[in-house]
Amino acid sequence: MKKLTSLLLAICLFALMTPCGAVSADTVRIGIAQYANHPSLDNCREGFLEGLAMGGYIQGQNLEADYQNAQSDIGLAAIIANAYVSSGMDLVCAIATPMAVIAVTTADGRIPVIYTAVSAPVASELAYADRPFDGNATGTSDQLPVRDQLTLIRALQPQAKTIGLLYTIGEINSQVQASLYREAAADYGFEIVENTITTAADIPLALPKLISQVDCISMLTDNTVVQHLDLVLDQTDAAGLPVYGSEVEQVKNGCVAAVGIDYLELGRKTGLIAVRVLQGESADSIPFEVLSEFDLFYNQEVLTRMGLNVPEELLPLLSEVSDAL
Repeated sequence: MKKLTSLLLAICLFALMTPCGAVSADTVRIGIAQYANHPSLDNCREGFLEGLAMGGYIQGQNLEADYQNAQSDIGLAAIIANAYVSSGMDLVCAIATPMAVIAVTTADGRIPVIYTAVSAPVASELAYADRPFDGNATGTSDQLPVRDQLTLIRALQPQAKTIGLLYTIGEINSQVQASLYREAAADYGFEIVENTITTAADIPLALPKLISQVDCISMLTDNTVVQHLDLVLDQTDAAGLPVYGSEVEQVKNGCVAAVGIDYLELGRKTGLIAVRVLQGESADSIPFEVLSEFDLFYNQEVLTRMGLNVPEELLPLLSEVSDAL
């Protein structure tokens, strides 16, 4: 397995460092580094390219975009970031908090890094709360609307007392989101029960105890857990336990409901920020943006299976989605 992993890393590095044809002097070269493989991050990437196109940078014309996915592997993420910086990319787009932190640290100000899907830029040391950042980086945040989510859970489960959180202890974005849940929960009559994991292999082992202690689970934007949502839903469905998503794709894939952002739109905003940087603005002069518009989604099939109903007065505010499968 180690030999195979090393070979894959070498192939990835070779692909990044090897020119794939003549590049015009007017062509912009961008590295798109995605930390994990799940739909919300895929939507960020797609939206990013749309944002670039809106600003006049079109793949195959005046844009050469190289996409690499670290598959939740910190070592591979570091190799991707190093290859982008050493090969002289004009800009790096880093998708998700772990990738953003590695890219900014690796670039060390030499090339701009525009990040997206970073839930807590200040806590992740990718921005300052009281002054402009000085790391040649900026981007967009997918900060969770925790209080809106708690309102939704209370509306769908009026008798619920406990909400479970499952997240990766090493993801600072998840730690911050968990603290937001802890701070707000009592205002809605909830108690928060947490269980943490180190790797995806811990998910099937961590879930049974959590399921036995809570009335539902609410997903964070935790890259490891979201990437393995199917493992979570296998056990929660068997136990008849509702799971609330952190965005629409999770609802499509079996969560009962969610208050979430449009990750395609988040990606577009990120692409438009990249356009500003490519056209001469300093990344440090552009504050990171938080998408402030949220939508409410529900999956009627899953709600019915869980014995839950959407209150009539809430129906006009929610959008129904169907299973992705």
